[in-house]
Amino acid sequence: MSKGKVTILGINGHIGHHAAKAFHAAGFAVTGFGRANRHPIAGVDFIKGDAGSLADLRAAIANADIVVNALNLPYDRWDKGRAEAQLATVITAMGDSGKTLMFPGNVYNYAASDRRMSPPTPQRPQTPRGAIRVRQEEMLAAASKAGKFRTIIVRAGDFYAPGNTGDWYDQAMLMEVRKGKIYHMADRKLGHAWAYLPDLGRAFAVLGEKRAEFGAFENFHFAGHYVTHGALMDAIVKAAPVPLKVAPLPWIILQAMGLANGVIREVVKMRYLWNNPMELVDPRLEAILGPDFNTPFEVAVAETVKPFFAQQAAA
Repeated sequence: MSKGKVTILGINGHIGHHAAKAFHAAGFAVTGFGRANRHPIAGVDFIKGDAGSLADLRAAIANADIVVNALNLPYDRWDKGRAEAQLATVITAMGDSGKTLMFPGNVYNYAASDRRMSPPTPQRPQTPRGAIRVRQEEMLAAASKAGKFRTIIVRAGDFYAPGNTGDWYDQAMLMEVRKGKIYHMADRKLGHAWAYLPDLGRAFAVLGEKRAEFGAFENFHFAGHYVTHGALMDAIVKAAPVPLKVAPLPWIILQAMGLANGVIREVVKMRYLWNNPMELVDPRLEAILGPDFNTPFEVAVAETVKPFFAQQAAA
């Protein structure tokens, strides 16, 4: 028997896809929503629709107990109120339903000088992108505290998983792996927060199942894997079937590319996140998830890089 109904808005995205898998595996009836079903999941239904259409959103979430808002605009289109407008449409679609909305948060809300961020840590964004994220969470808090619906924010570090495209592995660290070279994003001694998506998806499912135990508005921090850039390089080298050279990422090349590419230009603006060790901590969430919840770091990295080397061998 189903534990409840879940609609994943933006099922084709990184977190949407893995949340759908995790909720389905946990015994929920899952429906994905998007323009096309680009990555079908066995046992998961799909509704085609436009995230900009209020009618489409209302239809998609009508029967859901839990709505995962995994919608995300292209990186260079968050400005001019567009990100807030997209979320406002979701909030309007939720109405006074009393449903639970789950929202993936990130570290943009915090200052670069913050080192260990727990849910009570004051949010002091230092970039326009961070201010957008703060405003979005304030919108959700206002709606939930007004009794319209529940909100659970699950904040995490940078995503990674096997088969991902358009992430830091694909676009930066392993972009020249076929030439036997990998890149570290910053000083090898600095720490960075990473979220292995199969684990993060399971965390969404656990919290969704326990939603009745929480308040109207909850903010959880998923610790994931907090490791140094050097430890990550070592894990990739260990998993590789061929020798690899390790070098610092040539950010100057990305800066030059950004002159013609708006997405890359916006990515370069967030470089400070790599140069500052910002760790997510949350003893409450750790207690909920239980010990040994996360996939061991080296195992997660090995699974993530395996497809890259398989492609290299087939070339």
